[in-house]
Amino acid sequence: MEFTAQMIAGLLAGDVVGDENASIYTISSIEGGKKGGLAYLSNPRFEQYLYTTKCSVVLVERDFEPKEKVSATLIKVDNVNACVLRLLDMYNAMKPQKKGISKLASISKKATIGKDCYIGDFVVIEAGAVIGDGAKIYPQCYVGDNVKIGAKTTLHPGVKIYEGCSIGESCILHAGVVIGADGFGFAPNAAGGFDKIPQLGNVIIEDNVEIGANSCIDRAKTDSTIIRKGVKLDNLIQIGHNVIVGENTVSSAQTGIAGTSKVGANCFLAGQVGVADHVTIGDRVKIGAKSGIDKDVPDGEIRFGSPALAGINYHRSFAVFKELPDLRRRVMKLEAELAEKER
Repeated sequence: MEFTAQMIAGLLAGDVVGDENASIYTISSIEGGKKGGLAYLSNPRFEQYLYTTKCSVVLVERDFEPKEKVSATLIKVDNVNACVLRLLDMYNAMKPQKKGISKLASISKKATIGKDCYIGDFVVIEAGAVIGDGAKIYPQCYVGDNVKIGAKTTLHPGVKIYEGCSIGESCILHAGVVIGADGFGFAPNAAGGFDKIPQLGNVIIEDNVEIGANSCIDRAKTDSTIIRKGVKLDNLIQIGHNVIVGENTVSSAQTGIAGTSKVGANCFLAGQVGVADHVTIGDRVKIGAKSGIDKDVPDGEIRFGSPALAGINYHRSFAVFKELPDLRRRVMKLEAELAEKER
């Protein structure tokens, strides 16, 4: 679809500086872009690109004044980031929506399918499964026995949900996500091998959760692995059996949380964080990238390093660590001077 700068300004309660009839049909980055693109400037570090961008229109803050000549039309708004989010939501809503149930899908007669669902080619839905109204299940997904999927939830291609698991409303599971595979449970035996411990629980995912591509959430040994409402998980994340992740917690890619650990609400776990088993992380905790957590973390704390230290202690230790080669040389020199005096 195509819009003018004046139309976009009207939607965002903004003011046009330049050509009100400038035509827009796509959203672009400010670094490059092309004619017909809409870009935005929310970080002053990128202001240099405003003067060279090929985009037709750029959103800026209402109090922004350019230091050089700008060829693009500007739309001044009160909050650039909020306006961009609104535009992206509108653009996404206008895209064609998948509808209907494919004749190539395999759906058990004992499954229940809600109204206005989309079910793509080669989807398998087993007996006792319940699919909520408006759900979208893309090709090659597997929905096991007695699985529940809430209204308006989307399963992208290749998602696998094992039997007995429950997915809430308005969730998004990206391609390759696996929900409910067995937890990593084995017991040493007398022969020196390992006996498998049956994993008899399930996974419960509450409403408004988003899980990135190829992430795995294991079923509980007993009871449930639980992902609370509003949680956002990046790609390639592993959640072990009987883990509980609190409301509105966010985690970046390649995080791993071992079995029976608990992560509180409103936490942020950066990329490649590892959490050992049976650890409890409080609410509002922030953990830096590649940190290893092997002990409980109280509410509101910050952790860095492996094994992780309190934020300020980590930075102090790192400052010393950088100086170790020089400190070693100084110590060796002092030892040599001391030895010389003793002689």
